[in-house]
Amino acid sequence: MAPPKKPGKGEIPAPIIVKKITIVAGGHHGGAWKVAYADFVTAMMAFFLLLWLLGATTEKQRKGIADYFTPTLMKTRAGSSGSNGLLGGSSMTDVDKYAHRMGQTGTKTITVPRDTTGGPKEGGAMGKKVAQLQAKLQARLNANDKLKRLSHIVKVTETPDGIRIDMMDDAKFSMFELGTTILSPDAVALLHVIAGTLGTEQGNLAIRGHTDSLQWKGGDGITHGGINNWSLSAGRAEATRQSLMRDGLAEERFARIEGVSDREPLVANDPADPRNRRMSILLMN
Repeated sequence: MAPPKKPGKGEIPAPIIVKKITIVAGGHHGGAWKVAYADFVTAMMAFFLLLWLLGATTEKQRKGIADYFTPTLMKTRAGSSGSNGLLGGSSMTDVDKYAHRMGQTGTKTITVPRDTTGGPKEGGAMGKKVAQLQAKLQARLNANDKLKRLSHIVKVTETPDGIRIDMMDDAKFSMFELGTTILSPDAVALLHVIAGTLGTEQGNLAIRGHTDSLQWKGGDGITHGGINNWSLSAGRAEATRQSLMRDGLAEERFARIEGVSDREPLVANDPADPRNRRMSILLMN
């Protein structure tokens, strides 16, 4: 290519023309919107998959999944609702830790576990049964002026095996004559009320006798015909069973009687406390 001719003297140089070329890639507006749309569709698919899993699993399964992703369960649950870990270590259907009930809005299939039988105030089925039995027994005791003063020694408790009724001695009352298996007159009247209450309930019965830690003065019991706290607690359980049978409870309802001596004290820090002498009647599940 020949070099450009230099202008002569007095001539105007030729103008320089610059051409700007803009390259547009991917057509109109580019392809970035496709990436954003793909992310949106993926998120929606994951959301609807989550909803399907919540409807297809049981409360127990959801609880297991939540616990799997929360190795520090106890530490996480001490915090607020879900703020310290995934789901706070709980299922999405659990009651939240706010002071109000806003977390329980929605349909019952989502907010209430499928296997529950009670509400937050009345408790489950067993809690209702304990309250009903205690109220029924208390009403029967209040109807008798002599037994009304003994209502404080009768305790109704829920246990894993059923409902337990404890009758405890105190400084002013003893169910049995000292060192014997003979029921006191007040204890006979008390067992009559308990038999009438249990007669309307379903379930087998187990009776357990307890003593305090005071031992027989004669030694280990061998010199007294084998009498000791073990045989005394078992004998008192049998005397209680016979009294309940005389008051109308069928013999086949009694699953077992037990004597545990002083091995299960109610007042552990004072084994000689008279409240450790007690009879327990278990209404089995």
